[in-house]
Amino acid sequence: MKLRRWMLALAGLGVATAVAAQDLKSPSADQYVPRLGDIMSAAQARHQKLWLAGKAKNWELAAYELRQLKASLVEAALLYSGIPVGNVTTLEPSLRSVSDAIDAKDGRKFAKVLGELTEGCNACHRSMSRGFVVMKVPSDQQPFANQQFAPAARP
Repeated sequence: MKLRRWMLALAGLGVATAVAAQDLKSPSADQYVPRLGDIMSAAQARHQKLWLAGKAKNWELAAYELRQLKASLVEAALLYSGIPVGNVTTLEPSLRSVSDAIDAKDGRKFAKVLGELTEGCNACHRSMSRGFVVMKVPSDQQPFANQQFAPAARP
């Protein structure tokens, strides 16, 4: 049943086959497994590159970075069982909206839906007791311009 949910999550995100997912889920003792922080750092870089490509209207690059971002999110969920499937699948509508904006070559829509995707990332962080990791839509091209480093306001 759990494998079926993973397969559905992967199918919804348009990533690899169930066989590849099973390989990621059960690494052998000699197989390298990246740390979750490394996967998320790659996702953060892809998030910024996605924004930069969309802002520059390089839609082919934006589509590529979106695929890479999706793959990072799926990899994190597959390799780290503490990340609920729901956290990955709830991002699907936002990921699809970003993809639609890229396909339409609509910069205004792209900016809006990237903000929604970014909030989805933050919701996931909060649900995992990592609310101190706050993503934002990048404001410039500086490295890590897509992360807020000041502490989040306490409710």
